[in-house]
Formats: sequence, C-alpha cells, structure tokens
Amino acid sequence: MGWYEHAFVYQVYPLGACGCAYEAPGEAERDGEASAHRILRLASPAWVDHLKGLGVTCVMLNPVFASESHGYDTTDYAHVDPRLGTDADLATLVSTLHAAGIRVMLDGVFNHVGRSFWAFADVLENRRQSRYQDWFRISWDGDTGYHDGLWYDSWQGCENLVRLNLENPEVRGYLLDVVRGWVRDFDIDGLRLDVAYCLDQRFLRDLRHLADELTADPARAPLLVAPFSDDRTFTLMGETMFGDYNQWMGDDTCHSVTNYECYKGLWSSMNSANMHEVAYAMNRQSGSDPWCLYTGRHLLDFLDNHDVTRIATQLDDKRRLTPLYGLLFGMPGVPCVYYGSEWGMEGEQRPYEHEIRPEVEAPEQTDLTRAIAAFAAARARSEALCDGSYREVACQPLQLVFERAVDGERVLVAMNAADSTAHLDFDAGCGQAVDLVSGDIHDFGGGSDLPPFSCAYWRCER
Repeated sequence: MGWYEHAFVYQVYPLGACGCAYEAPGEAERDGEASAHRILRLASPAWVDHLKGLGVTCVMLNPVFASESHGYDTTDYAHVDPRLGTDADLATLVSTLHAAGIRVMLDGVFNHVGRSFWAFADVLENRRQSRYQDWFRISWDGDTGYHDGLWYDSWQGCENLVRLNLENPEVRGYLLDVVRGWVRDFDIDGLRLDVAYCLDQRFLRDLRHLADELTADPARAPLLVAPFSDDRTFTLMGETMFGDYNQWMGDDTCHSVTNYECYKGLWSSMNSANMHEVAYAMNRQSGSDPWCLYTGRHLLDFLDNHDVTRIATQLDDKRRLTPLYGLLFGMPGVPCVYYGSEWGMEGEQRPYEHEIRPEVEAPEQTDLTRAIAAFAAARARSEALCDGSYREVACQPLQLVFERAVDGERVLVAMNAADSTAHLDFDAGCGQAVDLVSGDIHDFGGGSDLPPFSCAYWRCER
C-alpha cells in the first residue's frame, strides 16, 4: 500500500468548515457563490502550517463536487460545488498541499446522486424515452413522495438520494471516467468511497483495476514526502460499518476501510471503565491467532468524523481525550483526525442539524493539539507503531498496555485513563525503554508508574 500505511489522515468537511450555505444556490447566484473562493481558506498559510505542525501527511476532503445540499446528493461530478469555489480553486488547494508534502484524497460518492443530477433529470423529463432510464432502478408502476409517477431505488429510503444502477456497464464506465478526470484535473492521490458496503462488487473491482493503472502511470510525478518519496500509489479507502471488512478490502477491492468496530470500542471503553472492550476488538482484528481477521491490514482508525458526535462531547470525562488520542496513534491502522477535534471542539450528531460540521475561521492551538502532534511525531519515527504486530500485555479497567513489534524494534503503548497515577506490573521483556513521546528514559525495575490521563510509547532498549 505504500504511503498510506504510514499516513496521518486529516478529515475536512469543506462545505461546513468553509461556511457554505446548506442549500446550493440557484442558477442566477452560482457565479457569485463561486467567486467567493471559500475552499481556498484551506490553502491559507494558517491552515497549511497547522497541518504541517500536527504532522498530517494526507488531507481527506468530504465531499467537494456540485450537489443540492450536503454534498452527497451530487448534481455534477465534473465541477466543484460553486459554494466552495471553482475547479481552479480545488486544483490550487491540492497543489498547495502537495508543495507542503501533504497528499489529498477526495470523496467518491458513487452509490447515489441527487434528484437534479443531469441523467436523472432527463429521466424525469423524458420518461420512458430517456436513454438514461437504465442508469437507475426504476419501476413505472410505482410512485414516490415527490409524486413523480414512477418509483426508483434510493439509498436507505431517502428519496433525495437516487441510487445509480452500478450493474449497468455504461454507468460504471462513466464513473471510471469521472475518476480519471479528477486525477487529470486535480492530481489527487486517492479516494474515500462513500458507503462502500453498498457498492456493486464488480464496480469495486473496476475501481481497483483503475487505481492500479494510475499507480503505475509514469505521467503521475512522484510526491516528495519521506519515507515514500517515489510512491504515488492511488489509494482506495472504503466506508464500511459492519460485517467482515474483508468483503470490501483486499487485493482486488479497497486498500483499506473505515474501522467502525474500534471506533465504538475506543470511546465506549473510556466511558464504561472497561478497556477490555477495545482490547478485545484490537486483538480480534490484528492479533496473532488464526481467527484474527485483519492482521497486517491498515484500517482507518478514528475517534469521530462528519457523521458522528464529536469525541469531546461523546466522552463523559474530557480529561481522557489525551490518552485516547494516544491510543489512536499507537494502535494498528492509520489514524484519522476530524477537523477541529484536535483542539477539543464539541458537537452532537442530531438529525437535520449541522453542529458537527461547523465553520472554522482559523485553526486553534491547545494542550490537546500539542499532545496529538507529539503522538503523531512519535509514530512517524517508529516502524513498529506503523507496521508492527499487536500483542496485549496488560489490561485493567482504565489502563491498557500492548506491544507493537517488527524486526529490530519493540514499542510498548501504555495508557492510563484514570485520574490518579497507575502502578503497573508486567513483563516488559527489557529493563529500560525510551519514551518516544517525551524522550525520557523509563526503567521497568520495580514496575511502571503512569501519570493520570497519559499515554507513553516505550521503545525497549535492553
């Protein structure tokens, strides 16, 4: 997988972060909206310096193309939403981030479109005479809440999200051309695949074949980012929530998927004082037993995103944010941080409200921000934390110690979510270690003390 395995992904919901109106402008107002160039806020020195200071290596933008409202009701895959700016603005943002050594992934919303999408609009206008009727799953004997005089398949019954018929080769070919256009026009490095668990498997295989072609394309110049300066792997990361992730992740589908199993375990373990929950999930996924499902894979790990309650709101005790982020950067997988959460932004996920996707004028610096940057820097310096095996060492209600190891390096991730110092006795397999976060020498003689609400990365020395 190359660069993605060592990535630190930073997720931004631009329509919210850049202060866009919830509904798309009418035809007469579109030029004025595009002239606001809101997406260029993310290319400002303040944002770029913030991302570099955190240690971010990839920005994931969700989503950016023309839509009716929230971005997932696409009306035009070829052009940037005018509320955000122009196509040239997105190209500028990507080139600015690339110049800073940061890759860019876009949101591929390929399962469904908005009702104003040009092909569906043609169906509504021309009915059975539309050449695009087979682009959708339509019944001429039914009806919808919009009184269309026809029924169509929609995403989870949301009639404003019209499902594309991905069994149709013409539709699949169109979407593959869309991706080729994004690479040509914006030089992106990969895609997040929205609701990948709903996508036709043939389409996923087609996408992976295209991704492999793009990876091998000599016309795509290398991006100078250590440790993979010559690697331009075009990465596919799929949104999945349940079931066996291997259905959507493998050599002929997605490179990676979202890790909702551990997402729930991470915050729930903290709130219930039961670290066994997340420890079980990590071992089930990445342990050495034959039944472990994803050992050697790099799932996308996160504490929150644009669809769920912010982690600072989700936690009963916000003092546990620091050790929780320590776990995020120490566990197997690829860490992802959602914009604003790195300085403790709050927000509850509520139907028809948008407080988890707010406008942000400029990034903030807090103790939490600095702690996350320290965890990210430690992970970037450690092959074990990026690629190492997983083995549980000690687990208590509010403490967890596990080992990440590769040939030549062993790191013990030790977390204490209690409000008092924790004394831990376990076999470290060495006498001393260096804390990759603080740089301090740690002596295991007589046991180990962990300060309240802390997380250490102990690299065993001898």
